[in-house]
Amino acid sequence: MVMASTSAAPTLIGSVQRALRLLEAAGSHPGGAPAKQLARETGLALPTAYHLLRTLAHEGYLLRDKGVFMLGESARRLADAGALQNRRSKIKDSLADWRDAIGVPVYFAVYRDGEIQLVAVSDTPAAPAVDEWADFRETGHAHAIGQCLLGQLDERSREDHLDRHPVQAITPYTVRDRQMLLERLNRRRPALPFIERQEYALGTVCAAIPIAAGDAAAAMAISLPLHQEHRLLPAVEQLRNETGKLLGALALSISI
Repeated sequence: MVMASTSAAPTLIGSVQRALRLLEAAGSHPGGAPAKQLARETGLALPTAYHLLRTLAHEGYLLRDKGVFMLGESARRLADAGALQNRRSKIKDSLADWRDAIGVPVYFAVYRDGEIQLVAVSDTPAAPAVDEWADFRETGHAHAIGQCLLGQLDERSREDHLDRHPVQAITPYTVRDRQMLLERLNRRRPALPFIERQEYALGTVCAAIPIAAGDAAAAMAISLPLHQEHRLLPAVEQLRNETGKLLGALALSISI
């Protein structure tokens, strides 16, 4: 049994490698290519290439049409997933750089499909992020990220969000009702960050700034312990300056 398992492993790996080579070759021909051409480009015997091409087509990784093979839906999903992961890695790297430069936890969130979505957080043991003890999606009225995102919505979208996620006190400092929240959002001056003091988590202060990226609502934020509140405004202004340098990378990440 052991001998069979050992001999099967290289054979399986080899088949996977050959299949990947065929996928790469097919992907280099947007209009598709016949089996003979793909076999020649990958250095595979035609029977081997044809067997693997049929398998890949059966699984949706290739599409056969009029004698040529081209990338199928499954392969495109893999490519999209790879691009998505690459964008996520880039934004996480940027957050880590800002975290180290400013010395505070850094958050990136977007408003998509009617919900607040926390895309990435970067912190350290010495400067930990706020524990999400109450679902960020349902408590947007209570934290700086949510207030920043809600502040970017049109009136109808904002009202719809608050209908689905009503304002409710989660600490003694949380905004008390919907009307007070709407008044706060309406009277805030555009150049100022959104500031929240112990409304979401006791002993914590947060600040968020909107990120302009087409029609999408996005926000960057930081948090600090209450006893370091004096650092909040200088830190969020430093974050604003840093994000301005890499707005393109942030805009790309809106699609995450």
